[in-house]
Amino acid sequence: MEAPAKQLVAVEGIERKTALTLANFFRTSDNREAYVFADQQLSRLNKANGRIVTYWDAEYPANLKKIFDAPPVLFVRGGFAELDNYSIAVVGTRSPTPYGTGLAERFAADLARRGIPVVSGLARGIDTCAHLAALRAGGRTIAVIGSGIDVIYPAENRQLAERITSHGALVSECVMGAKPDAVNFPRRNRIVSGISLGTLVVETGVDGGAMITAAMALDQNREVFAVPGPLSDKRKSGTHLLIREGKALLTECADDIVSELAHRFKGILKESTAIRRAEEPDMTLFERKLYDVLDEKPTHIDLIAERSDFSASDALVHLLSLEFKGIVRQLPGKMFMRMP
Repeated sequence: MEAPAKQLVAVEGIERKTALTLANFFRTSDNREAYVFADQQLSRLNKANGRIVTYWDAEYPANLKKIFDAPPVLFVRGGFAELDNYSIAVVGTRSPTPYGTGLAERFAADLARRGIPVVSGLARGIDTCAHLAALRAGGRTIAVIGSGIDVIYPAENRQLAERITSHGALVSECVMGAKPDAVNFPRRNRIVSGISLGTLVVETGVDGGAMITAAMALDQNREVFAVPGPLSDKRKSGTHLLIREGKALLTECADDIVSELAHRFKGILKESTAIRRAEEPDMTLFERKLYDVLDEKPTHIDLIAERSDFSASDALVHLLSLEFKGIVRQLPGKMFMRMP
């Protein structure tokens, strides 16, 4: 800011006109507010335990550098890792069905168990499910948000955001204190897809934000994957459109993604089944009997009780214990399913 034009022009990439513009800008008293703004931003950044990663830093995500409109500055809590160059984005609707929720959790967990970081946008619905499932599976996850990293939206995801900073990164190009305005999210989506090798669309309508992310991924020459669903549900019509138009690969399991990008994942994949068995918590004999009855499709308590030879009340007691252990989920209407 204090450097004269003669000193600035000696910097590679700064021509005389740019150097004069910069020097004049900071010499003008009316623009001293730039100093104040910078001080305020750095103060807020330090308070939030965040930092700035620029395009020129070694830590800047390699995949993101390759897009044509890469953000020059990222505000970050947590940190990037070399493994993040193999990330897959998991995106979808903010109001998913139990079917969509289960799929997002299963895909994110399976990817994480294979050593593949999961990227999403911290929004309600599919994004939240993907982040949580990746963390439960012991994997890394990156949340790209459409506000300042000190303004978590939605507010109920503040605790999740804290967990993510310990097992990945919370990222934004928005300045500190920026509100989650609607205009921020489409631009945020290009970072979600830009950091990732590919984008998986789980459940979305044709006009959903996930369709914007898919379009940006295609513009960035990245792979797009989509999970089909029942024809009657408009929340899945976006994935059907992507598949029908040949813009996305029909995807039924995480192995479909791994197979398609096998040449990119070489050397980093873990054996998912071994990890799954190692992480399975201890269960009592009764809990095991109920757990074996369940799968990843929601099942009503009456049918669970019938299949396991428990009374409905006894089954509920053990199912709640399994829920506390994080391996069973209860859905509205006394429906239960295995966690992925």
